[in-house]
Amino acid sequence: MKKVYLIFIFNLIFAGVFGQGISLMQQRKLMNALNAISNLYVDSINDKKLVESAITALLKDLDPHSSYIPREEVERINEPLEGEFEGIGIQFQIFEDTLMVVQTIAGCPAEKVGILPGDRIIYINDELVAGVKIQNSDIMKRLRGPRGSEVTVKILRRGKSELLIFKIIRDKIPLYSVDAHYMIGKDIGYIKINSFGRTTDEEFVKAFSELQKKGMKHLIVSLQGNGGGYLATAIQLADEFLDRGKLIVYTEGLHQPKKESLATAIGNFETGKLIVLVDEYSASASEIVSGALQDWDRAVIVGRRTFGKGLVQQQFPLIDGSMMRLTTARYYTPSGRCIQKPYKDGAEKYERELLTRYKKGELLHPDSIHFPDSLRYQTLKLKRTVYGGGGIMPDVFVPLDTTRFTDYHQKLVARGVINKVSVQFIDQNREDLKRKFSTFDKFEKEFSVDDDFLQQLIQAGEKENIAFQSAQFDTSRELIKLQLKALVARDLWDINAYYQIIDNDNEVLKKAVELLQTPDAYEQILK
Repeated sequence: MKKVYLIFIFNLIFAGVFGQGISLMQQRKLMNALNAISNLYVDSINDKKLVESAITALLKDLDPHSSYIPREEVERINEPLEGEFEGIGIQFQIFEDTLMVVQTIAGCPAEKVGILPGDRIIYINDELVAGVKIQNSDIMKRLRGPRGSEVTVKILRRGKSELLIFKIIRDKIPLYSVDAHYMIGKDIGYIKINSFGRTTDEEFVKAFSELQKKGMKHLIVSLQGNGGGYLATAIQLADEFLDRGKLIVYTEGLHQPKKESLATAIGNFETGKLIVLVDEYSASASEIVSGALQDWDRAVIVGRRTFGKGLVQQQFPLIDGSMMRLTTARYYTPSGRCIQKPYKDGAEKYERELLTRYKKGELLHPDSIHFPDSLRYQTLKLKRTVYGGGGIMPDVFVPLDTTRFTDYHQKLVARGVINKVSVQFIDQNREDLKRKFSTFDKFEKEFSVDDDFLQQLIQAGEKENIAFQSAQFDTSRELIKLQLKALVARDLWDINAYYQIIDNDNEVLKKAVELLQTPDAYEQILK
């Protein structure tokens, strides 16, 4: 049976995907090797592992973004792009071997039955999950399940002597790709998008409408750290800003004819000052949007050179439920730029390219970035110079600010100490904080991280074997205080509140606001 499965899966792959590109002799060569392994190898073989290793090796030799996804990971990988999963709707953290509810998602099953932030889940379906060193992944497996199925949890709540029992009917839980939207001053709207999923444009339109009602005239869209997602969603978002008929992107590959995507007449913000924020982690769909808007001189791009992923992947389901993502085309911006960075020197060099940029000083100094003349292009309206061949170079460069980052701070973040201490602080002071700060505006203006809070952080760090470094702590103090305040705001309100505070440290956003508030600064770039 194993032999039949082994031969069948490779016949499927080569006939269905690679048949036109790999010669019959080379296919037979591989099949001969598989036959020999199946019939003659000294020990029994793990056919699943062998096939997965072979597919992975095949794809790795093609390009850095073609990949194999095992069956057990397919759903998890697709969840952020599909915009939902099935479960009970809580955000939780394992705190001192106890599962604590940090937040319930509005309108979802856990909130509907009365579960509250701060509750400790002791049992899930009569299985003890407190004090047993359980992992996050194990908790998710127990709480998630098909829509309509039931899960019972027993909860310890402050002020209650006995465990509370809740029966929860699982449902679809939304995953949002718009992290934040809020006003900056009287007329600047800000929207942060973390990925390009199925619901992203719908979320954007909702956020945009809310900001318009608050008096927005100019818009800043942050794609910082946005690694991409669906090509179709990127086209939808770019369409919000471009006039009907304008080219947004085109794709083309050896076996894929040229396909153009044009803007329609449905855009919500086709005129008005627009700034897009990017950084070295903005990739793929983020580069499609920023590249199209830059090529049409529709927006000012602010930040640092983007990642440089200009390859399009198509997903191919395999017979056992696993999946293969295969690069089938390259995408090009309206001016004809392919912004895929080179990968012919191997996967290792490709994966270390961002580190190489940092070491060369590119993230700190724009004059360290050099493009050959062959990669020079012009924008379509104003004939400004732009470049291809390795990401989108912003119109306004903002260096990475490393002055407040220290090894001590990095260890506190990496080992989860800052997050853990913020959760502990909320747990101890939730009711008092709610009474004292009835609104987010009041919290933002009046709450500050005091010395007692910082001392808890230092002590928690020492428990994790992070020795206190006085000089480094002083260097990072204000950043640490800002991060703690933002985390407290997130747990008291939501992720939108988190970004309204943490963005006070976003130098790229500050530069964008400066451009919009300084007379003629925006116009000087786009003229």
